[in-house]
Amino acid sequence: MYSKKTKGFLAFANIFLALDVICCIVPLVLLVISSFTDNTTLIRNGYQFIPEKFSLDAYAYLLKSGKLIMKAYGMSFVVTGLGVAVSLTVTTMLAYAISRPGIPGKKILTFFVFFTMLFNGGLVPTYMMYTGVFHIKNTIWALLIPNLLVRAYYVMLMRSYFQTSIPEEILEAASIDGASEFQTFYKVSIPMAKPIIATVALFSMILYWNDWQNGLYYLTTRTDLFTIQNLLNRMIQEIQFLSSNIAVGQTADVASLPSTAVRMAIAVIGILPIAITYPFIQNNFAKGITLGAVKG
Repeated sequence: MYSKKTKGFLAFANIFLALDVICCIVPLVLLVISSFTDNTTLIRNGYQFIPEKFSLDAYAYLLKSGKLIMKAYGMSFVVTGLGVAVSLTVTTMLAYAISRPGIPGKKILTFFVFFTMLFNGGLVPTYMMYTGVFHIKNTIWALLIPNLLVRAYYVMLMRSYFQTSIPEEILEAASIDGASEFQTFYKVSIPMAKPIIATVALFSMILYWNDWQNGLYYLTTRTDLFTIQNLLNRMIQEIQFLSSNIAVGQTADVASLPSTAVRMAIAVIGILPIAITYPFIQNNFAKGITLGAVKG
């Protein structure tokens, strides 16, 4: 039985978390509803849970660019799939290496990883390096390489998991049975580290899917390589340009442009794949976060 003090604390915690959840869900619900709201109604009445008039004009406008959107979706899936696979492989191997005792150079590697959590080279030097050394400008590598470089937080998270959640006795038993270090890593550690791997994979997936800055910086002429985020960002810029010039020589098409509702619809299209994927891996996500958060 809980004491009165503990019950009071739990009640307060539950209320606080419930309010936090509401604060996260309400904007998302309003976003979706607004995308199905008539643009004039949306401008006049603002955001409403039950709008006066529903409309599909925003999505009809986006469907005019359906081929471009589907192509951008395909590019996003390719970049996200390749990026997650490669970055997860590199991150997992590095995290495992610095988690094992007796690895030569372990302390130096750990220091370099941790150092990058505190300092970075800055935008201009990074841009000069990628364009002058790696020559990734206006290539698909511009969407892959910048995020392929190891994320220090993910490495430290996985390192902590390897150190605290996989018993050293199991690894020693595998070594005694004749397993090499790589076999121990691949056949013993990886299967036991599925929760944290799923967590880091989700983080990486969100990072790649939401990335639009690299496309903005490096894809100056190759619009055919645009991901969905880059395409939607370009569409928002065009809508803003058209909306700002409606008063000057407006045409019927421009005047009837559902500019505000389209922005909401664009946001819905951008987050849809992540929203669909997350429920299937949320259990591993929560488990990986809690187990990987133990001090290593």
